[in-house]
Amino acid sequence: MSTNQSIEFGIYLPQVSFSYTDIIDRARVAEELGFDSLWLYDHLYSPGLPDLPSFEGWTLATYILAQTTRLRVGHLVLCNNFRHPVLLGKMATSLDVLSGGRVELGIGSGSVATEHHESGLPWGSFPERSERLAESLEILTQMFTGQPTTFAGNHYEVANVPNLPAPIQSPRPPIHIGGVGPRRTLPIVARYADVWNVPTYGLANWEESQRTLEAECEKIGRDPATIRRSLEAVLVLTPDEASLEVARAKAERRYGGDGWGMNAGGFVGTPPMVVERIGEMVDKGITTFVFFTFDRAEPRTLELFADQVMPAFS
Repeated sequence: MSTNQSIEFGIYLPQVSFSYTDIIDRARVAEELGFDSLWLYDHLYSPGLPDLPSFEGWTLATYILAQTTRLRVGHLVLCNNFRHPVLLGKMATSLDVLSGGRVELGIGSGSVATEHHESGLPWGSFPERSERLAESLEILTQMFTGQPTTFAGNHYEVANVPNLPAPIQSPRPPIHIGGVGPRRTLPIVARYADVWNVPTYGLANWEESQRTLEAECEKIGRDPATIRRSLEAVLVLTPDEASLEVARAKAERRYGGDGWGMNAGGFVGTPPMVVERIGEMVDKGITTFVFFTFDRAEPRTLELFADQVMPAFS
């Protein structure tokens, strides 16, 4: 099975109720097995589960990068409201250099109002947050050039801010923007994203969203082929059909809601079944797959995927 672009596989590991040794163990297993990336969330606490422990996302990403050598690390997605864009630009640039160019920058407008209100952080309407995100991305993309950044908008104003050393990735650390909103999100994707991430809640109608994205690219004269497509989806993988129903039931308990898109994604089955499903998506232009596994990245499932699924796409 071939494609014009390499196929990449990542693991999404929301850090709720994990010890740091659990997380590092899974990160190292993923690295050793050949996964390309590991992804975290960016919340002050796990949404809806405030009594469970959860590490801060940027600090944890830095720690993981320091404990690995090849694995790329990012967030799906950073909350734009948590960090001023100049600070985030400096943080991302510094970590890109310190990690040897392994930073992936996923960013969004924010998704949980409660944690903002509780913490006194700015929230606002979705149009306002989207405008704030676009301004942040303008600042970030300028800072990633290594040249001084000047910008004046409705939410941020910066003047001649230096950013050295510059990132070592060329032309910059990849910017991932997730979402399928046609009025606000996809125009921002068209203008700023290196990778468009279709989140779990957008899997059912992602092809319609892709047509919208292509139209937005045409408006600004950008070749839509310069934006990689990634899917974020639930993966239920078992060695045989006999064990599939137990795994599916576990996944339904954990990821059964419509927002998780488990049925829309269709990555449920034995290795040959999952290979076939991934192949269908590759044929439609998806080149990056980021999976929530049904068992929260248990090594045996990562090993099965690496042994019996990955080789079909190498």
